[in-house]
Amino acid sequence: MKHKSIFSSCIQAFMVISVISLMNPGYEAHAEDHFSKPKIKHTEQLQKGLAYTHAVYGENDPNPGYMVDAAFTKTKKEADELLKELIGKGYAASIKTLAERAQDDPLRGSPLGYLVRTGPFQKETEAKSEQKKLVSSGYSKAKVVYQPEDGEKASGPWTVRVLEIFPEKWTGQMIPSLGSGIVPGREKLSGMASKKKAVAGINGGYFVMGPQDGTEGDLAGVSVINGELISEAVKGRTSLLIGKDNRSAISSVRTRLTVKGTDGMKAQLDGLNRDPGRIRGCGGLGDLETTLPKHDFTCTDKDELIQYNSIFGKKAPEGPGAEAVTDRTGKVLAVHKSRGSDIPFGGSVVAGTGKSAAWLLEHAVTGRKLRIEKMVFAGHRYIPAYKKMGIINGGPQLLKDGKIDIDAAKEGFHQPDDPEFYYRFGERRHPRTIAGIKPNGNVLLVTVDGRSPGYSIGMNFDEEAQLMKSLGAVDAVNLDGGGSTGMVIKSRLVTDPSDATGERPIGDGILLVP
Repeated sequence: MKHKSIFSSCIQAFMVISVISLMNPGYEAHAEDHFSKPKIKHTEQLQKGLAYTHAVYGENDPNPGYMVDAAFTKTKKEADELLKELIGKGYAASIKTLAERAQDDPLRGSPLGYLVRTGPFQKETEAKSEQKKLVSSGYSKAKVVYQPEDGEKASGPWTVRVLEIFPEKWTGQMIPSLGSGIVPGREKLSGMASKKKAVAGINGGYFVMGPQDGTEGDLAGVSVINGELISEAVKGRTSLLIGKDNRSAISSVRTRLTVKGTDGMKAQLDGLNRDPGRIRGCGGLGDLETTLPKHDFTCTDKDELIQYNSIFGKKAPEGPGAEAVTDRTGKVLAVHKSRGSDIPFGGSVVAGTGKSAAWLLEHAVTGRKLRIEKMVFAGHRYIPAYKKMGIINGGPQLLKDGKIDIDAAKEGFHQPDDPEFYYRFGERRHPRTIAGIKPNGNVLLVTVDGRSPGYSIGMNFDEEAQLMKSLGAVDAVNLDGGGSTGMVIKSRLVTDPSDATGERPIGDGILLVP
């Protein structure tokens, strides 16, 4: 299969959907009215074939208020008991039933859980005072909640920014870019854009925020830059694929990594360019606590084989285990009974821990070759690597073939052992970053500001999907959001950061370079 076939076939599919859309006037009829007519809209051409739009939808809630969540409970009985307890202590408490579940949750139709809360309060200061009282009374998980962000119906406002790339007209390149140039570490999007002299850009996929969860800056999912796979996929998560001439697609992505010892014996390669034993997002063979995707969770595995190359920097992580140092051809230059070797330029270090260290010591012989095979699959189709190919990790899928199709449970955003997670991450409104594809192949890179009362309340998964339909996308995927959400125009940040410290350093971004 030639490298461009997946992208050309995607474009053909887009054209078919375009015809269906024209034949069926009701095709887009289910999009929310909130996103059909922006209150404010301004579009400018950054370059030929590259447009930037700033739009505001909806209006500010005239009577916004605050609630304080005392606790989340899985059962109504627990909620009733806590309610009685709070009322007995003089709190004006109530129960909110969380009726919405993920679209693909097998238990959809039954309550997700219950929130026992106090309020409402007209001022945030009043709500924060109540929260402190609850915490001091032993309710350590008490949270202040701004009601328009709460997941129920809201009037807005939503501040949206859109970059639209016309592949037939724009002569620049849409490229994934690491924050610090190597995997460890992070950098602000504005700094990344300035270094690359980008005309525009957005933040990219999920990444490790701090060393407690692995290698800081490591992409928590698949990453391909200029044809090189630098991070393994979280099993089947939806991602943005960037092909030749900016032809792009949105698909579930899997990776298959194997290492063949110098004697021909094969083993699974667990990961690339990250600390062994800590897997952000889970989804790998042997991962504890699950081999399925689990978002914002760090699984563990004491027996791993990890490959490092120059994209990781000059040195592999130190620690107990074993290592085989190879040159660019795979020839083993040295074998060590500990980890932390220098990474040869053009070569790599294959490190093992636990039982995998013993395998490496047995099957890696100095002077002979270790063979690494890395395979990337989009859906069920194998994609050979080639120059300028890129992949940005994301999830969940929002639109597929023109229909809202949010597979949050499949992709690890609904967690049966922690049902509150889906409410907090998928139902509540947050800043969001989204990628979409239109029927004609145009690429949409979209940001939605949030956590800014009166300016922009953010979106939940369903609203993201509705917005992307209103913008004309037929396929769409959620990318990293929250404090990571950002868009730059000529290295100037145009979004409103939700972190109190301002613009957040990130793991990777998508830069539009002339």
